[in-house]
Amino acid sequence: MSRPLLLIEDYAGVTVVTITSTSILDTTVIDHIAKELYALPDRQYKQRLVLDFSNVQFLSSQALGILITLDKKMKAIRGSFVMCGMRKELMKVFSLTKLDKLFRFYRDDTSALASFNVILK
Repeated sequence: MSRPLLLIEDYAGVTVVTITSTSILDTTVIDHIAKELYALPDRQYKQRLVLDFSNVQFLSSQALGILITLDKKMKAIRGSFVMCGMRKELMKVFSLTKLDKLFRFYRDDTSALASFNVILK
């Protein structure tokens, strides 16, 4: 059995989603990730999310669209999400597309959780 594409854990009311795949380029992978991410605000009403990209090396423009849609879904339920663990190469994509102005980025999950006032010991 293959490993899951997302590892989802809750910490004091904040849902941390670790993307386990190193590449988010394949349409099947992207569709699966989108379905799971959208379920968090749509069906599970999760209002505070951290997306951990520390495993991700490659990202498609379609994946960027999923993040924009997720942002809209989160705002619709008065929630928010932040991203962490972004490699320099991927940050360049966000900078070039000006999406670095839309999203908030943190070095790691500890600092991302701290942005929601959750302190790990």
